[in-house]
Amino acid sequence: MNKHISTYLIFIFIFSVSFFSCHTLRKESSKTSAKNNRSRSSNTARPGVASRTPVRKPANKPAPTKKPATVNNRPTYSRSPASAEIPKVVEVARTYSGTPYRSGGNDKSGIDCSGLICSVYSEIGVKVPRISWQQSEFGSEVGSLKDIKPGDWVFFVPEAGREGYVSHAGIVTDVRNQDEIIFIHASTSRGVREDNLFSNYFKGRFVKAMRPFQL
Repeated sequence: MNKHISTYLIFIFIFSVSFFSCHTLRKESSKTSAKNNRSRSSNTARPGVASRTPVRKPANKPAPTKKPATVNNRPTYSRSPASAEIPKVVEVARTYSGTPYRSGGNDKSGIDCSGLICSVYSEIGVKVPRISWQQSEFGSEVGSLKDIKPGDWVFFVPEAGREGYVSHAGIVTDVRNQDEIIFIHASTSRGVREDNLFSNYFKGRFVKAMRPFQL
């Protein structure tokens, strides 16, 4: 009897151990499966999260375009005339005498004051500014009237005795005395002609003289 009871108890013990071991394994297996399912679900809901590989720049990325160098608005001048060429400047300027005035003109069919200066120097192979205000800033300013020489440029404002923008220009052709400084210019009413800087009309409008090249 006792032998049968002992055998029965041993059987019950082995069965219990096997049952609880399998139950534990099943729980662990279920937990692992559930964890894997959650991971797959999370990766499906957020594509690209699992892979943190950085986006690569294109291999053939074009080189950045360089900004062009700033170009100075001041024109490039071919050469500076020698002092011996000043008589030639005067001579060429006088060939334009009588040419009618034409705004924006550059030749003997019609010319304006700044065009006269530009064309005269162009004929002797020297490039100078075309616009009168640019011409009025080109070279070195002559300190006083008594220092003005042939070849210098003279500039005027529209109204006598008032400050204003440079509206007229000419080339000095002859300095006879302190009261006679002759310059050639393109008059709007009379065309290209020579006048005295100290005439009633021009004396009050004169503002400056420039020596375009150091002679």
